[in-house]
Amino acid sequence: MGDTRSGAAIEVKAEDLPVYCPNPGMALWSSHPRVFLDIVPTGEVSCPYCGTRYSLAGGPRKGGGH
Repeated sequence: MGDTRSGAAIEVKAEDLPVYCPNPGMALWSSHPRVFLDIVPTGEVSCPYCGTRYSLAGGPRKGGGH
């Protein structure tokens, strides 16, 4: 995962779940409190702090609940 605030979304795979921001590829100076993002229902999500967009490879997942 990289640092992307403008442009293309960061693509994450199922094995990367749960998605959180800031992600490990982001610079320390640009950190904010860690927030976990629910990407599974829609396949896309944006961080409420910095606006970084994440996209789930293969799109939204159906089922797989607890």
